[in-house]
Amino acid sequence: MSELKVDLSKFENWLSTKNKIGRALWSVTNLFLFKPFFLSFFNPWRLFILRCFGAKLNSKSVIYSSVNIWAPWNLEMEEYATLATGVTVYNTGKVKIGKHTTVSQRAYLCPGSHDIYNPKFPMICADLIIEDQVWIATEAFVGGMGTTIGQGAVVGARACVFSDVEPWTIVGGNPAKFIKNRIIKNG
Repeated sequence: MSELKVDLSKFENWLSTKNKIGRALWSVTNLFLFKPFFLSFFNPWRLFILRCFGAKLNSKSVIYSSVNIWAPWNLEMEEYATLATGVTVYNTGKVKIGKHTTVSQRAYLCPGSHDIYNPKFPMICADLIIEDQVWIATEAFVGGMGTTIGQGAVVGARACVFSDVEPWTIVGGNPAKFIKNRIIKNG
């Protein structure tokens, strides 16, 4: 097999000028109008600011001020969906978060990757779908092309998810593996 050299000096930025300008405007707005409002009663203000940048947010969704969102226009959240302290949403592609879903402290959501088989190493993206009643625990990484976290699933603390998680299951580890089914007990 011949040795192939990857030359990243030939990397082609796939982002449009509109995207770059939007992210620059968002960075300034984020710093001065989003981050300073740390108290919970400022949540409607944060939702308003994000909506101004194209986010599709239910009025009952919750986003803490320390959340890092790369591209608000690629974010959708339904009612009672929560992004907790220090969560990073590196949404080069769409990130959709369902009803009554919690993404806990310092979790990382990333729907993009790079084509490792192409010497130009281009960015590739697909939607990341987190369905209703999911819990993404502290410091979990959720990524992968076109990944769906099924309804009611739990992703354990510090787990690394790179592919779909079945509904009503609990996964953990790196890479995340099935641990057991999640059974809700009334009582």
